[in-house]
Amino acid sequence: MTADDGTAADEALVGGMANAGAVIRRGDVVERPAPRTARALHAHLLALEEHGFDAAPRPVRLTADGREQLTFMPGDVALPPFPHWAMSESALRSVGSLLRRLHDASAAVAVDARAEWPRALADPAGGTMLCHNDVCPENVVFRDGRAAALIDFDLAAPGRAVWDVAMTARYWIPMLDPASATALFPAGLDAPARLRILADSYGLSAQERAELPDVIEQATASCRAFVADRVAAGDPVHVRALSERGGWRRWDRCEAWLLARRDAFRAALLH
Repeated sequence: MTADDGTAADEALVGGMANAGAVIRRGDVVERPAPRTARALHAHLLALEEHGFDAAPRPVRLTADGREQLTFMPGDVALPPFPHWAMSESALRSVGSLLRRLHDASAAVAVDARAEWPRALADPAGGTMLCHNDVCPENVVFRDGRAAALIDFDLAAPGRAVWDVAMTARYWIPMLDPASATALFPAGLDAPARLRILADSYGLSAQERAELPDVIEQATASCRAFVADRVAAGDPVHVRALSERGGWRRWDRCEAWLLARRDAFRAALLH
């Protein structure tokens, strides 16, 4: 769409929670609130491109009013309730492969130790590689049914590859009890089988496969703490989401389900 004077018209992009209503597309450029780590993050994204990872937005510039401009990544983004095409096994495999491509490039890029990377969803064990930490459906761009690009690196922080895989699994398997999953995901998704597909498509090592169920439980606890902090601060988006999705009882139910299914997940990953 263009304006009458020939310039690109503003288009508000939907999806996500943190920057809802604040992300604008102007032609081939997206403008959005800049994270505190924008300068270090932009340098990292440019370095990823130099190492062959072209599946992330390219930084354009930072504006004087605290926003960032990035190249627009064309394609389809799944929004809740998530459609069947986004939760197909082939889509899941492509997500695992794309995450591995990101990690292979990130492993070759030194993390800026001077940057104050966000800790809210970061790997508590730390690490030397910059993880995305938020590979949810709203942050994956699909083309022709395959995951083609990752967007929204606001929560990126140093960590281990297995942590980023665990965070990704939470959203794409999903690692939710059936009662919680039914509101957002298609029915009948086989969690252990899908976890194996993600691990296989990513190429997890045997040691990482053995660790993954425990790391998923740790990642779920971190996500719960993240929500609790936002709710305690009065963030209306997270307060509303918590209320609409069953409150803390939903988190209790999910954590109990993960614990009860741990052996099933480990068996699916290792056999």
